[in-house]
Amino acid sequence: MKPLIVCARFVRAAALFLCSGIAAHAFSVGLEPVVALAQQEKAPLLDTLRDLVSIESGSGDREGLDKIADLVAGRLQALGGNVEMIEPDPAGIYRMVDTPKQIGKMVLARFIGTGTKKILLIAHMDTVYLRGMLARQPYRVEGNRAYGLGISDDKQGIALILHTLAILKAMNFRDYAAVTVLINADEEVSSPGSRSLLTKLGGEHDAVFSCEASRIESDKLSLTTAGIAAVVLTVQGKASHAGAAPEQGRNALYELAHQVLQTRDLSDSATGVKMNWTVASAGTNRNVIPAIASATADVRVLRVADYDGIEQKVKERIKNQLIPDTRIEMTFERRRPPLELSPAAEASAKHAQRIYAEIGKELAIGTVAEGGGTDAAFAALKTKAPVIERFGLRGFGAHSNDAEYIDIDSIEPRLYLLTRMIMDVAQGTSR
Repeated sequence: MKPLIVCARFVRAAALFLCSGIAAHAFSVGLEPVVALAQQEKAPLLDTLRDLVSIESGSGDREGLDKIADLVAGRLQALGGNVEMIEPDPAGIYRMVDTPKQIGKMVLARFIGTGTKKILLIAHMDTVYLRGMLARQPYRVEGNRAYGLGISDDKQGIALILHTLAILKAMNFRDYAAVTVLINADEEVSSPGSRSLLTKLGGEHDAVFSCEASRIESDKLSLTTAGIAAVVLTVQGKASHAGAAPEQGRNALYELAHQVLQTRDLSDSATGVKMNWTVASAGTNRNVIPAIASATADVRVLRVADYDGIEQKVKERIKNQLIPDTRIEMTFERRRPPLELSPAAEASAKHAQRIYAEIGKELAIGTVAEGGGTDAAFAALKTKAPVIERFGLRGFGAHSNDAEYIDIDSIEPRLYLLTRMIMDVAQGTSR
């Protein structure tokens, strides 16, 4: 057994524990220091959120991303981590239509302990917001809500990780082999530069906890998410005067419409595959037969294997052309794999429910894919270890421009949950 480490911070935490609203539930399991320290970290976590939100860090804003990366790296180093700044390898970038010319660097930190288990914590520092919006929507607190651009998606995840590590440090808990933290800067554009590292690290760890926000309406963890892909069709035709000589042209818009209509029925409710055309454009002038037209379809799958099937079906359908002498090009972007439900994740999530019950809270487990994709899916591609999403604070309004906030009352419970999960995985008691 390790000797008790007594420090001023721990004594203050113990005093706070006696007044904590959730302390009575946790006392019986002998983990009151975690409760007390979670309470003590609440105000500092909000200060961290203010600092993070006050840096604009859109996915294409390299200057802002560098600034927030420096802040995060400095905080992780101060907590005792071995920190690296990693530039995405140009040769390894999976380029898509919205991939920034210059992707932000990743922050990787390793905390080395004395045990045998390795835990990976992930979050992202990029947002969907454009430079200049911060001046109109600065960080603010109203009641039990803290507002700010990117505060829920996903700056709260960074803050949660930092202050969970602070709790572990205050307790001198080092029973893990390693706690690894990866904060990437391209999640909002489907992680073109970080996906390979996420997959590599996921395969090297005994558990992966992703700190995207939990939903405000449901205090839960997610064990599965849909995979996201895109079909991009481009039709090359031939321009001609629409009034004087339309027959001399090759109408790319007509061909595109034909292709969209003949691929409109490829969704399959039995497998959860969804394909829906969502964006289209054609032509340059009212009186010119359009020489080029394009359309994009959104694709969702529940199994990685279903990507091959839907891609092949589209390829077969578009061989049937309406207008001769038009050329059709198809791009199939695999933006994110699905996070597939696994027995290991279910077992770990049930353990998380028991932990939450220690503080008198109920934790739901999401086993049906919902909403958008997750970086956790990349981490899960080459591992059978538990990979779980939504360890973050309860949040609302991601991508909404003017209504994004986190629930301040969720800070202590979620700090407790993540800290305890790391401790139990490290000590081999998480199942």
